[in-house]
Amino acid sequence: MNERDALRALAADLPHAGDDAAVVNGTVITTDMLHERTDFPPGTTRYTAGWRAVGASLSDVAATGAAARAAVAVYADEAFDRDELNSFVAGAVDVCEAVDAEYVGGDLDEHTEFTTATTAVGDVTEAGPVTRSGARPGDALCVTGEWGRSAAALRLFEEGDDAAVERANELFRFTPRVADGLALAGTATAMMDSSDGLARSCHQLAEASEVGIEIERDAVPVHPAVEEVAGGSAERFELAAHFGEDFELLCAVPDEDFEMAAEACPAGLTRIGRVVEEPEEAPRVTVDGDPLPDRGFTHAEE
Repeated sequence: MNERDALRALAADLPHAGDDAAVVNGTVITTDMLHERTDFPPGTTRYTAGWRAVGASLSDVAATGAAARAAVAVYADEAFDRDELNSFVAGAVDVCEAVDAEYVGGDLDEHTEFTTATTAVGDVTEAGPVTRSGARPGDALCVTGEWGRSAAALRLFEEGDDAAVERANELFRFTPRVADGLALAGTATAMMDSSDGLARSCHQLAEASEVGIEIERDAVPVHPAVEEVAGGSAERFELAAHFGEDFELLCAVPDEDFEMAAEACPAGLTRIGRVVEEPEEAPRVTVDGDPLPDRGFTHAEE
C-alpha cells in the first residue's frame, strides 16, 4: 500500500488527513520526514538539508494560507559531526527567517542514515484556512513561481563536479511560498503545495474537490535551470510536471479575481488552465485535451 492508498484508508477516521496541514483552533500544524537515500542526493550540504527539510513543512503551512510562526526538527545520523550539525541548524534558521518565522530547536537521535523530521506551526488569518476541496467549475487553475527546479538540481547533482553541485544546492534551497499563500487566502477556493509534482497535485486537488481539470501545456512556467539539463520540449515538460518537490503552490481562483490575485503574489501567479465539471468517466485531468498521467512522487509506490 502506497502513501495515497494509506491516506484513503485512514480517511474514515481522519477526514482531514489528505490536506497539507491540520488546523486546530486557529493554529496550523504539519510534520514531515526526509531521508538521505530518498531526499538528499550525494553532494547535498547539511546547510541545504536543514533549509530544505524545514522549508518542506513551511510549504505545507503556506498551502493553507496561514502565517508561519515557528518550526522544529529532529536531526538523526550515525554520528554527530559538530560542523554538519551547525550547518543544518543554520539552514533551518535561515529558511525560517525568509518567511518571518522562527526556528526554535528540536531533538537529536542516532540512526542508520541521515534522517530529519520537521514540524512547523502557523496562524490562520481572518480569511480562514484554505483546503484542497473547494475548487469550483469555472475557476482559473493557477500556480506560483516556476517549475522543474528540483529536477534540474538532481541532474546537476548527478554530474558531480564542484560547480554543478554548488548550483544544485542553490536550486534545492527553495523559498516557501508563505507570502503568496497569505495573499491568496481570501481569494483561492482550493490550494495545496506541489511536493508530489504538478501532475499528481492536479489529480489530488481534482479528487478532493470532485471536479475536472484542463491544463494548457505551454502555459506551465518552467524554471530556467530546466533548459540547462533537458533534451527537448517533451523532457522539459516531464521534468516540470512529473518530477515533484518544487514546493510551489497550485490553486484554484475565481476567474474574475485572477488579475487581482496575480498582482498580490510576490512569486508571481500564472494561469495554467481551468477547473471544469467532474467528468463521468476518466480522464479527470487533461493537458491540451489529452489525459495527463497521475504520475509523480509517492512514498512506497511500486
